[in-house]
Amino acid sequence: MTGLIDNAIEKPTTTKTPLFFAIFAGIGASACCIGPLLLLSLGVSGAWIGNLTAMEPYSGYFSAVTLFILVLVFKKLYITPPRCKANDVCANPKVLTRQRIIFWLVSIMLITMMSFPYYADYIFE
Repeated sequence: MTGLIDNAIEKPTTTKTPLFFAIFAGIGASACCIGPLLLLSLGVSGAWIGNLTAMEPYSGYFSAVTLFILVLVFKKLYITPPRCKANDVCANPKVLTRQRIIFWLVSIMLITMMSFPYYADYIFE
């Protein structure tokens, strides 16, 4: 019984799960604006595309959740020291470097998607 508890406590946590939640929240935040544009660029058209703006009132909530999760992942990657054993995968500095690179790429993509309504007018003038 004690071995199970010790293994659960020492198990290294991953930053993948919060980052996936941030991606889905970012997609939800930009679904009202990027969704119709993406469908039109793929050749899908129709009057029903105008109804895809129904999620626009919830865009702020999705954006807040996305930014909150990105802050949590940033804290885990840069502020909180990793708790790993010497032979664990997370103890490898290359893994941490890759995680940080993926974090910044995803963050740039999500912030670009969330800010789309603010710069869309300049693109489509």
